[in-house]
Amino acid sequence: MKLKLRLIQDGKTVFEMPLSPMDWPREELEHEFDAAERDFQSFSKIFDALAHETRLKMMRRLVQQEDHTMSFADFMRDLDLNPKTVWENSKKLEEGGLLEKTGRGKYNCSEFGQAAFIMISLALRRLMESLEETESI
Repeated sequence: MKLKLRLIQDGKTVFEMPLSPMDWPREELEHEFDAAERDFQSFSKIFDALAHETRLKMMRRLVQQEDHTMSFADFMRDLDLNPKTVWENSKKLEEGGLLEKTGRGKYNCSEFGQAAFIMISLALRRLMESLEETESI
């Protein structure tokens, strides 16, 4: 079975890629690897921002909020965090482009942050499950 990743918008496929290197034309695969190397710094900031359980919990809370906004105090209270932990982790999320400081002690999850969080934390988990299932067949 050939596994593919497909992105669909309004019922139309906007992107499709095979998940096995054997299913890629060699030249196209090399081009994609080169592009990934060029974009490494951007990828690194996003993955670094989400590579900690506290930051994942902060993003989850933001995404769950109707207006995608929380205060510094909300993070401390809702996640039982101390001020230093909130400050350090919110800074990492800002650096990754996932969080925006909107005012004194207020944070908003950017549209990019919402999409990146869902894609990386949820979709990547499902993708890994599919790959593991394929491997066991």
